[in-house]
Amino acid sequence: MTWTCPKCGRSFKNTNQDHYCGKAPETINDYINAQDEAIRDQLRNVREAIRGELPDGTEKISWSMPTWWQGHNIIHFAAQKKHIGLYPGPEAVVFFAGKLDEYGFKYSKGSIQIPYSDDLPLDLISAIAAWCRDTGNHA
Repeated sequence: MTWTCPKCGRSFKNTNQDHYCGKAPETINDYINAQDEAIRDQLRNVREAIRGELPDGTEKISWSMPTWWQGHNIIHFAAQKKHIGLYPGPEAVVFFAGKLDEYGFKYSKGSIQIPYSDDLPLDLISAIAAWCRDTGNHA
């Protein structure tokens, strides 16, 4: 049995499966501008924190998310309903687990949930991006 989204017509195995209905963004600017205005500045700040650590990385959209690529995907982020998802890969999450616990962030294999806030931990986001670049561990 499959479920078909009434908005976009795509079919899925699971009823009401979460997915993106619209045209996939072509650039990170397109991605950010398509998000709710209330969170755009926070997304721009996350982008700048990552960009500052990965100036030689290529910004692109991969898996419908802002991504930094340098021979391979290094790190992704995405706007979620209640948080910004940061996707540095499982090794980074294990390495930074203590710091993530200090902030009280939820995390799982390869993903970190950063609640929307004016006080985003941009230094931590930068450190995670740099660690992914420097170690070769990546998303």
